[in-house]
Amino acid sequence: MAGIFQRTVRLRAALRHLCPHSTLTCAARPSPADSPFLACGSGQFVASTRKLHAEPKSSPAAAPERLPFSRVTEEDLAYFRKILPGRTITDPDLVESSNVDWLRTVKGSSEVLLRPQTTEEVSQILRYCNSRNLAVNPQGGNTGLVGGSVPVYDEIILSTSLMNNILTFDNISGILTCQAGCVLENLSLYLEERDFIMPLDLGAKGSCQIGGNVATNAGGLRLLRYGSLHGTVLGLEVVLADGRVLDCLATLRKDNTGYDLKQLFIGSEGTLGVITAVSILCPRKPKSVNVVFLGCETFEQLLKTFQLCRGMLGEILSAFEFLDSECMRLLNTHLKLPNPISDCPFYIVIETSGSDPEHDSQKLHNFLEEAMTSTLVTDGTVATEESKIKALWSMRERVTEALTHDGFTYKYDISLPVERIYQLVTDMRQHLGDRAKSVVGYGHVGDGNLHLNITSPAKDPALLAAIEPFVYEWTAGCQGSISAEHGLGLKKRNYIYYSKPSQAVALMGNIKAMLDPKGILNPYKTLPDNLK
Repeated sequence: MAGIFQRTVRLRAALRHLCPHSTLTCAARPSPADSPFLACGSGQFVASTRKLHAEPKSSPAAAPERLPFSRVTEEDLAYFRKILPGRTITDPDLVESSNVDWLRTVKGSSEVLLRPQTTEEVSQILRYCNSRNLAVNPQGGNTGLVGGSVPVYDEIILSTSLMNNILTFDNISGILTCQAGCVLENLSLYLEERDFIMPLDLGAKGSCQIGGNVATNAGGLRLLRYGSLHGTVLGLEVVLADGRVLDCLATLRKDNTGYDLKQLFIGSEGTLGVITAVSILCPRKPKSVNVVFLGCETFEQLLKTFQLCRGMLGEILSAFEFLDSECMRLLNTHLKLPNPISDCPFYIVIETSGSDPEHDSQKLHNFLEEAMTSTLVTDGTVATEESKIKALWSMRERVTEALTHDGFTYKYDISLPVERIYQLVTDMRQHLGDRAKSVVGYGHVGDGNLHLNITSPAKDPALLAAIEPFVYEWTAGCQGSISAEHGLGLKKRNYIYYSKPSQAVALMGNIKAMLDPKGILNPYKTLPDNLK
């Protein structure tokens, strides 16, 4: 009883901070009720009309055989050095970091790193590589999680890191135009000085680049409020495999003239063209931001809190994230981040952003009061100051970092009906038993996006065989997607049929063949090996 009392006092204090003159009573906790939500549990899947293709005999995530691309010669290097003086890197020590992905699970053997500064230089590189049949691996900040940003073999690495100029910003429309190599955090800082923000926010914002964000259709923490890049990106400049420059760098909100070609390249993972510039619609910087960190006893209560939150917070709700107690344990153990509230099975991070602090505080107060009196949440804290807001967000943003300290990590980025996203974690734990070190779940409740992570002391083929294809069959059975926001890359390319019908995959292959007939752009990625 003392623990419950202390939690109530803490939430009361948070509410008094928002509305000093309010009063609050906390109802007794009810007994658990039957869940109103459907779930795919214990391997029992809803009927699926998708045709699940037979798995290849070898591991679907394994690298295929090297395709018959040319190998780099001294004559090739002489050409690159001519057009990129001082920016054609062949020193193995300098190329090494670009050969290895962020998770350190995929490593290529490229011997050449090219660092163009302009679209024209990218055009010259691709025109030459296409004529010589040299494979090219476009690379941004190299923060991808599916092996899509590093070479598989000896592909030439084309880095956009030096293409980092902001071209224009219209402070009336809020439209930003910049080169593809601009780091997301730098763009955010630039915009905040002008009272605007980027429409996406990622944990990797200090390293990831906007071109890579667009190429992978990154989602992130603000998608609930501002939508995906398919909606906020207004225009792209793309260099095609043969060196032609496709200028679709529009800055118009509405343009209904013909096919919207830019959409082909958003989420194409560098397989159709190299994005060199982006125009993107940026919202105004909110004048009032609040972050709430809450604890729930059950996932059912978490979902009911989400329903209540959407109804009561409405237009000011900008994020609704969750993590489980296993995530919290890893944050405590590996990063020494203290739990800001008492221990709970589930935690929620809610962000509100608006233009009127008093209005927003009152709405948030009313929501928290209702959530408490109905015992949907058992503990919580509110932050309105920037330093405290960052501290609460770190509990969600740094889970990926904590996982890297727990051992070898198998990562799954799943999109599911919102009411079913945690059942996969529960079923995976039951399925694996003690074969895994940790099985954790966190993600974007508002988007139905689960990040399922499984760790082991070291790379374990037997554990991987137990995880896959179980995780993909479970997802397909719930009509979900095997990649919500990370892409397919190298690791998940052969699982595409769990989410897309064969006709759609074949059409993707036709588009690839039309735009890149020789297949030099980011080979071995996104599309399956058995594409017909």
